Amino acid sequence: MTKLILAVPVYLYIAAVSVRAQQSSNKPKAKPPDSATQCSMHDAHSQVNDRGEQGMGFSQTATTHHFLLKPDGGVIQVEANSAQDTVNRDNIRMHLMHIAQAFARGDFDIPMFVHDTVPPGVPEMRRSRKKILYSFEETPTGGRVVMVTTSKESLAAIHKFLRFQIEEHQTGDLTTIP
Repeated sequence: MTKLILAVPVYLYIAAVSVRAQQSSNKPKAKPPDSATQCSMHDAHSQVNDRGEQGMGFSQTATTHHFLLKPDGGVIQVEANSAQDTVNRDNIRMHLMHIAQAFARGDFDIPMFVHDTVPPGVPEMRRSRKKILYSFEETPTGGRVVMVTTSKESLAAIHKFLRFQIEEHQTGDLTTIP
């Protein structure tokens, strides 16, 4: 009975995120603004943060994202900025557990919703999903999704995806493999 009670909020969260992502993907794309009315990079980043809070279920300003390229794949890591912020820490963990499972199924609806586009690398990651191992790991103030592959095509796709995330979230992470 306890497991069922604990599982219900997770299922409700996953259902809400899936509905939001589905609604976003069904919306017609707006015409791009002309050069006189284009949003600044700050405004674009702010929009990513707003959609990120909706799609991920935790504060984008009270947390820090990192996207790390590795020789065999990469890492998506999110941490609460304060060790005492257990609400964001727990929401990060729930989100990243869901992301690891969704990506393994080829479901990239949340990043597509957050960025309002299909991120580079996603089509290839979907095609080669059986060649990529996705796992979730807890960290003291959040968690990480680790992506590992032995496929050159999958590795290139993961790196393309992570470089896009680094730029969009303005993390300052390295775009080369250390």
